[in-house]
Amino acid sequence: MTAQILATLLPVFLISGAGTLYGKLRSPDIRSLNTLNMELFVPMLVFVVLADRQAPLEDYAWLALAGAVVVVGSGLLVWPVVKWLRLEPKTFVPPMMFNNSGNMGIPLLILAFGEQALPAAVVLFIVEMLLHFSLGLKMLSPHTPLWRLLRMPIVLASLAGLAVNLSGLSLPGWLLEAMHMLGGVCIPLLLFALGVRMLDIDFGDWKTGLLGAVLCPLSGLLLAWPLIMLLELEGLKAASLWVFAALPPAVLNYLVAEQYRQQPHSVASLVLIGNLGSLIVMPIVLGLVFAHVMPPVS
Repeated sequence: MTAQILATLLPVFLISGAGTLYGKLRSPDIRSLNTLNMELFVPMLVFVVLADRQAPLEDYAWLALAGAVVVVGSGLLVWPVVKWLRLEPKTFVPPMMFNNSGNMGIPLLILAFGEQALPAAVVLFIVEMLLHFSLGLKMLSPHTPLWRLLRMPIVLASLAGLAVNLSGLSLPGWLLEAMHMLGGVCIPLLLFALGVRMLDIDFGDWKTGLLGAVLCPLSGLLLAWPLIMLLELEGLKAASLWVFAALPPAVLNYLVAEQYRQQPHSVASLVLIGNLGSLIVMPIVLGLVFAHVMPPVS
C-alpha cells in the first residue's frame, strides 16, 4: 500500500518541480496562466466529473453532509489557534478548510478501494469545490454579493454538472470528450503554476507551513470520528470520510489567493509543506482504515 500511496503523491511533487525549474529559466506570466485555469480548465473539470461520472448522488446524502461539516468545522476548530498566534485568518484558515479532494482525493480513494469508491470520491469532491468557491471566496472578500459568486464559471459549472447528473441526461460523447480533454489540463497546470510560485516563497516562514501541515489533517480527523458515529456511516462511506478528512490543503487555495492578492506566497508555502506532510499522514490514516474499517483492494 505504501507503493500505491507514493504512486499517487509523487506526480504532484514532480510536476511542481518542473514548474519551479521552468520558472527559474523563463520567468513566465503566472497570473495570466492562473486566470485561464480558473475561468476555463477548472470549470470544465468540475462539469465533467459531475455530468460524465453519473455518481448516484442521492445515495450519498449523509456522506455529503459529513463532508460539508468537516470543511466548515475545520475552519472553526483552527480559528482560535490562528487568533492566539496572531496569524492572518484570511491567509491561514481557508487552506485548513479546503483540501486536496480533486487531484489527490479522487485518485487516492480509487487506488485504495477500487472503482467502487468513485461515487463517494466524486460526492466529496463536489462538496469541497462548491464550498470553496462560495463560502471560501466570501471569506476572502466579505463584501462580494452572492449574485456575483453565482456568475463565476466554477460555480456555474458545478450547478450545471449537478443538474445533468441528477436528471440522468445523457450528453453526446463527442461533447463530453472535448470537455474532458480541456478539464484534464487544469490539474497539472495548477501544480505547474504552484511550482513556479515556489521561487518567490520566503522559507523563513516555514514554521507556519509546518503548523498548517499538522492542523489541516488533525482538525479534519477530529471531526470525522464523531460524524461517522452520529450519521452511522459504515464501510466504504466511513473509509472515504476518513481519507477525505486527512487530505492536505488543495492547490486551488494558492490559485484563489493569487487572484485575490491574499498573500499568495504564504498560501503556497502552506500548500507545499502540507502536501509534503501528507507523505507521513496518509500512510498512517490508510493503515488504520484498512485495519479497522475496510480491507485494501486486492
